Amino acid sequence: MKRNASAVWKGDLKSGQGTVSTESGVLSDTQYSFKTRFEDGKGTNPEELIAAAHAGCFSMALSSELGKLGVTAESITTTAALSFEKTDAGFTITAIHLNTKAKVPGADKETFEKAANNAKKGCPVSRVLNAEITLDAALET
Repeated sequence: MKRNASAVWKGDLKSGQGTVSTESGVLSDTQYSFKTRFEDGKGTNPEELIAAAHAGCFSMALSSELGKLGVTAESITTTAALSFEKTDAGFTITAIHLNTKAKVPGADKETFEKAANNAKKGCPVSRVLNAEITLDAALET
């Protein structure tokens, strides 16, 4: 399986503007710029898209891990808080904190935590990132 996305950038770093698009059409010429990345402009940025991808990937991985343990989630809600900092090497994604809440009928705390930790390690987006990835996982009843 291959997935494709593209970006177009016009201009210099601070006053230029870009767009990102996905082959599926979900994103089509979606705006990004220096302001959306480092200030408070309207549009998205690469780090926001990585955070969204990580939240979605983790939620699906958690559903899979729960299934392996014989339970099915009624709902899984995950946020990914990405830290983007200037380091000696330049701007770097230094950490992503996952916060998930799930309703899983029939799951106990131990089963849920095992599934959540396996999902954190096994999610393809977790595995591709060279960053510390942390997790808070809460089982809702």
